[in-house]
Amino acid sequence: MDWLEEVQQKARRKNQILFSKDCPLFDQLNLLLERQNHRAVVLWALELAKEAVICLKEKYPDDFRPEDALNVTRLWAAGKVKMPVAKKEILRCHGMAKELSSPEDIALCHAIGQACGTVHTVGHALGFPIYELTAIVRRMGLENCRNAVEERCRYYVQRLIYWQQQEPSVTQEWAKFLAK
Repeated sequence: MDWLEEVQQKARRKNQILFSKDCPLFDQLNLLLERQNHRAVVLWALELAKEAVICLKEKYPDDFRPEDALNVTRLWAAGKVKMPVAKKEILRCHGMAKELSSPEDIALCHAIGQACGTVHTVGHALGFPIYELTAIVRRMGLENCRNAVEERCRYYVQRLIYWQQQEPSVTQEWAKFLAK
């Protein structure tokens, strides 16, 4: 089944999340994620989250929850704060979604939360694309989203390859659990 058919089925069923982790669109990305070290995936996920934070900041300039989640997560990755502190801010970002009416923006809040959760486990990494691509479909509509979604998925792969190559030369501080 074509990925768009799966998304259309989910939309007809009124699912909030339009992509699944085993969507064929993610085949290459999943293979790459399986081969990465945790730090490369964190760098990748937080870069993507920053783009979503900027997007939400333009619409909600007085709401700092997405930005706070990203900033505290960076501190967590550096070993400057412990998981409970970061978790609180990540949950606040997810909580922002409950206050919004825009399906696109709701998905972006969850995308940021998933990207931040990647510091805890690589298993959260695919959460960002699942939610961000849902946001793209919500913004563009089912009839007009194919090219944008496929292009964005290629971008995820390109950026992950970039961070795979760059991670060994990144000089930032890492928390002990990420420094291994």
